[in-house]
Amino acid sequence: MRDLHARITDWFADAARDLPWREPGCSPWGILVSEVMLQQTPVVRVLPVWREWLERWPSPAHLAAEPAGAAVRHWGRLGYPRRALRLHAAASAMVARHDGEVPRTYEELLALPGVGTYTAAAVAAFAFGRRETVVDTNIRRVHARLFGGTALPAPALTAAETRRAVDLLPEDDALSVRWNAAVMELGAVVCTARSPLCDACPVLDACAWVAAGRPAPDYVPKGQAWAGTDRQVRGAIVAVLRDAHAPVPRSVLLEAPVDLALGTGAVEVAGGAPGTLSALHGLRAPLEQLERALAGLMADGLAEETDGGIRLPA
Repeated sequence: MRDLHARITDWFADAARDLPWREPGCSPWGILVSEVMLQQTPVVRVLPVWREWLERWPSPAHLAAEPAGAAVRHWGRLGYPRRALRLHAAASAMVARHDGEVPRTYEELLALPGVGTYTAAAVAAFAFGRRETVVDTNIRRVHARLFGGTALPAPALTAAETRRAVDLLPEDDALSVRWNAAVMELGAVVCTARSPLCDACPVLDACAWVAAGRPAPDYVPKGQAWAGTDRQVRGAIVAVLRDAHAPVPRSVLLEAPVDLALGTGAVEVAGGAPGTLSALHGLRAPLEQLERALAGLMADGLAEETDGGIRLPA
């Protein structure tokens, strides 16, 4: 294991992508924001939004001082906007419990609203240099191939995978942090799910999957459906609310205007942004789906109804 630790971390030292949240001067808050944004979202989409957030809200206190709707508005098109609400709630909790600072321990991080086991471990490791077992999809895939000889890890994290990750973690704190980051990077750029670049792998000769002849996975990963789903409709409604300068009447969201190209009436009410309103009604979602999606957004705290109409949460 010492040899594998050295080979993978040495590779990382030379090959790691230059990402702003990896820079020595990045704050723990910047690292926390990056970890939440990167969940189920590619780096290329996260980078501009992360930079804009850190310029606008350089600390938890700056975000907590604004309404939750501002976090959703500036979440842009990263998807899963509930993450923005969770970050806002976590920032408010840090102001209330930790003097506006990101807590340093796994247990304190895990106690923040919306912070799960992965995020707590990642922030404790990457922001504070603590020895924590970080397990994301990329790490699981590298472990499965390198040590388990299988093409893909199990569809859901198992206790056996977690035990293996614990056993593989170096004892030295600093090395454990580099190991977590290095294995994650290896899975992201070399040991990818569909087209792994095995010839670029620093531990190709030690890979159990390669030694077994690169057997095919025993299941086919199912991508999440998008077209026609409630998720798509919810995203389209949030886009209208994000671009609107005032609450949007419920009828504007649920009933397509006669002519969206006129630029008057309902379109003006929607903040002068006919593009997002056209996109919403261009989905041709049935009324019951629009109502269900809107009700779900309000139940999740992503939208609220006022006397003037629907808006992002205040």
